[in-house]
Amino acid sequence: MASTSVSTTAAPAPAHFFSQGVRRGNMLQVSGQGPMDPATNQYVAEGDVAEQTRRTLANVKAILEAGGASVADVLMFRVYLTTRDDFCPMNEAYGAFIAENVPEGAPLPCRTTVFVDLPHEVMLVEIDALAVLD
Repeated sequence: MASTSVSTTAAPAPAHFFSQGVRRGNMLQVSGQGPMDPATNQYVAEGDVAEQTRRTLANVKAILEAGGASVADVLMFRVYLTTRDDFCPMNEAYGAFIAENVPEGAPLPCRTTVFVDLPHEVMLVEIDALAVLD
């Protein structure tokens, strides 16, 4: 089974050696996205993890859609934060995004949250996703 690279101008172009997403059969993996505005290629909302989470999830959603998936198709989100202090505001922004994008009564995606150093100092959050399409 062949893999297909997924890309869209509605999310930031990869800065390094990876695809925005890869689809293989009915699976779609979205690479880790950060709080970069694809129109300006600038990081947004320095110091505001809630706003960075919203921008990051918008980037993830754009890649999902470019690959033929939706947020409701996501099995697993992985969230990377730089500090535990940002968990609550990230979680609130994440919860609002899920409520807007997953139909009521549908299973919620799984999620793991870990605390790490991220590639750019301004980044407070990075998120990737694994979707399976019917």
